[in-house]
Amino acid sequence: MIVKDINTLQKKMAEVRAAQQEYATYTQEQVDEIFFQVAMAANQARIPLAKMAAEETGIGVAEDKVIKNHFASEYIYNKYKDAKTCGVIEKDEAFGITKIAEPLGVLAGIIPTTNPTSTAIFKCLIALKTRNAIVFSPHPRAKKSTIAAVKLCLDAAVKAGAPENIIGWIDEPSIELSAEIMKEADTILATGGPGMVKAAYSSGKPALGVGSGNVPIVFDKSCDIKVAVSSVIHSKTFDNGTICASEQSVIVDASIYNEVQKEFVARNAYIAKGNELTKLKKVILGANGTMNAKLVGRPAVEVAREAGFEVPANTKLIIGEATSTDISEPLSHEKLFPVLSMYKSKDFDDAVQKADQLVQGGGIGHTAGIYIDVVNNKEKLDKFQNKMKACRILVNTPSAFGGIGDVYNFKLEPSLTLGCGSWGNNSFSGQVGPFQLLNVKTVAERRENMLWFRTPVKTYIKKGCLGVAIKELGPEYYDFKKAFIVTDSFLYENGYTKAVTDQLDAMGIQHATFSEVAPDPTLKTAQKGVEQLRAFEPDVIIAVGGGSPMDAAKIMWVMYEHPECDFLDLAMRFMDIRKRVYQFPKMGNKAKFVAIPTSSGTGSEVTPFAVITDDETGQKYPLADYELMPTMAIVDADMMMNQPKGLTAASGIDALTHSLEAYAAMLQTEFTDGLAMQAAKSIFEYLPRAYENGANDPKAREKMAHASTMAGMAFANAFLGVCHSLAHKLGAYHHIPHGVANALLINLVLEFNASTAPRKMGTFPQYEYPNMIARYAELAEFVGCKGKTDEEKFEALQQKIRDLKKAVGIPETVKEMGIDEREFLATLDEMVEAAFDDQCTGANPRYPLFDEIREMYLKAYYGEAEYAELIGENEEDDEEFVS
Repeated sequence: MIVKDINTLQKKMAEVRAAQQEYATYTQEQVDEIFFQVAMAANQARIPLAKMAAEETGIGVAEDKVIKNHFASEYIYNKYKDAKTCGVIEKDEAFGITKIAEPLGVLAGIIPTTNPTSTAIFKCLIALKTRNAIVFSPHPRAKKSTIAAVKLCLDAAVKAGAPENIIGWIDEPSIELSAEIMKEADTILATGGPGMVKAAYSSGKPALGVGSGNVPIVFDKSCDIKVAVSSVIHSKTFDNGTICASEQSVIVDASIYNEVQKEFVARNAYIAKGNELTKLKKVILGANGTMNAKLVGRPAVEVAREAGFEVPANTKLIIGEATSTDISEPLSHEKLFPVLSMYKSKDFDDAVQKADQLVQGGGIGHTAGIYIDVVNNKEKLDKFQNKMKACRILVNTPSAFGGIGDVYNFKLEPSLTLGCGSWGNNSFSGQVGPFQLLNVKTVAERRENMLWFRTPVKTYIKKGCLGVAIKELGPEYYDFKKAFIVTDSFLYENGYTKAVTDQLDAMGIQHATFSEVAPDPTLKTAQKGVEQLRAFEPDVIIAVGGGSPMDAAKIMWVMYEHPECDFLDLAMRFMDIRKRVYQFPKMGNKAKFVAIPTSSGTGSEVTPFAVITDDETGQKYPLADYELMPTMAIVDADMMMNQPKGLTAASGIDALTHSLEAYAAMLQTEFTDGLAMQAAKSIFEYLPRAYENGANDPKAREKMAHASTMAGMAFANAFLGVCHSLAHKLGAYHHIPHGVANALLINLVLEFNASTAPRKMGTFPQYEYPNMIARYAELAEFVGCKGKTDEEKFEALQQKIRDLKKAVGIPETVKEMGIDEREFLATLDEMVEAAFDDQCTGANPRYPLFDEIREMYLKAYYGEAEYAELIGENEEDDEEFVS
């Protein structure tokens, strides 16, 4: 069938599409055989096809076109012969990722008159390698040679087993038929003039096209002049300059300008002067202000004759000197014929500026080059490559060959379609090849990411262990020289640090103590401590106390080791601690960190967390990173014997909340579950005894100390949940002790988490579905709760928690804490949003919505019964009450 109008073209497109659908089922082995046979056939016909192209178009040099055809067949085959382009091309069992290559469908191949056979061979090969069909629109002045090339490829493909109509073409090309091909194809491969490429991108179909290549070449004063000049002549005159990556201008440093000119002349270049130069400029551009099509691919002698002057018969190249890089200067334009512009630069910066202007003026995105002594001029090269808006920067390389790749640099992919990126209004910035002609499906199987269990390097436990464990700070192990102790005034004045300093004195370790830490430590306090730290220059920091001294000491540690850190950066929220935007700095280079707790609740001695408050704004900065994990923890119940009842109760319930939330958190593992469950069991059993008997029940104190540390290890790895999110804000806004705030909320949060059909569940790969009622039931059994069903066991656990809170004197509601109702409601909106954004929220198994957080706060304030009554009384006004 002769394709000469819309009707015949549509029939051809239907045949080609049917062939492609069949070809899409071929295996990689079948495709590779077809790819091989077509490359072989094209390679064998490289000479007759080159001669036919040169004869038909009158453009270029037949012998050079042989090389183009050779490149299009041999280099493309060699590069992609082993590439996987069919079916599964990549599979990673460990990560559950499979990538499957599928063809795009039917391609439209737009072919230029400058490269009518090589570009056609290239596009046939990359289409066939990817199981695509292709229909060609030849240039009218090159249709005979283009059709001969694609027919040869089709015949070889069919002989090798491809469907009969896998390649098609227009026999009588026209603008109308080219537009129809682009309209009907799935993707367009456009190579041609700016108008054709623009039409491709305007077609409404995906297109891979190229832009103009107004390539400037800088000759730095350090360059090898003979290499530079020879390379430019060799490249610019290849096929009479028809490759779009060929040199258009050279910009030569003034110090070598004359020598470069002499070298050009010595190698049969002709420098047009005076009247000749004027004539040359007049013919470079056509009537419409674009490149003169009549000169494209014609030899230098004919170009000069067209301009109205004569040059020697052996002239390879005509050079026209220019000073302006503005588009009003004809010599600043792209010239696909053997005419080269030559500019003189005052210095390297001037050369770079001129090159940039030439690229911007007519070759943006394409290619730029430089000849330079790379070894001794790295800074210059960096400046050049950073300034050029070109997708190929060629160094000491003939640009026509260098641009198409795999000749002067074997890592640059071979291609006869060179993308210019967004700078050149292209969709692609690299070397177009098979991989741009594939749809790649990614099959992602569900996988659980690596988890972890991290603790201090050493954790020492047992009543009375301090005196033994602390000896490791001396010559026996760490051999520290200076210790800086951080504590609060009560602990210091009551001799809690003496047990530490006596041992340090015995080991000859110098020490200093900072004892000005107050509850909710502030930046001002930390900064004051850091001043002393820097003056003392310790190699170990020892925190003695509860949560506040631990937090303050960790903050001081950060400020001591990394004074450049910004707390806003350190406190940045993260969804996954491994993927946080801000990378926490490496700790422990100046000093190690030893934590000695004096209360059984926070678990800070084994956690990577700290909180500091900005005195001026009241803003709390929660820091979380494993770099904050203490080097050593010494958990000695002797340091906790005399906790007052209030602290015992609040810190004990805090530790229970740590265990319950770590157990429920989406990052929980068998490692953290064991610790959380045992901690909870110990707290239920021993907290009432520790509360009632204090120092008179050393076993209860020791069990609570260990439970607090176990719960700390659990939540250091599994993290916490929304109870802590709410408690953080309740404590911050209404000055309720943290442990008490947790106690007021924990039953409500367990009820919230236990839903089997929550409005939103948490997002984490190992958390498969809402299962907390079953897990809470498992925990309930472990701590001694009875029940026939999971629901009964869960309710028994809830009651056990209520009973424990009552036994240690914890009020039931926020209201009972004496918080004014109006003040509470006035801060409710802010608390809700702040709690939602708290770092702990992300690990909760149920993702809380604003109104759900609001409801929990209101229930915590009024109590569930009173809240229900209030809702009942306001049924008609229900929404208004809640909001």
